Amino acid sequence: MAEGGMQVCPVCGVKILKIIGGDRVLFTAGPPGTREILWKKVCQYTDKPSCINRDRGAAL
Repeated sequence: MAEGGMQVCPVCGVKILKIIGGDRVLFTAGPPGTREILWKKVCQYTDKPSCINRDRGAAL
């Protein structure tokens, strides 16, 4: 994990901030979201094992 509780996905480039109350996903465009939104928009369609949001159960 990167400094300050931030992860950057090597597949899609989104930033995920670990914060109290749930992770905050910073997309390259648009408002911040959640891991669930990231899963619905991107992660479910990738087959790359380096995706940091591959576990659908953790996203929901």
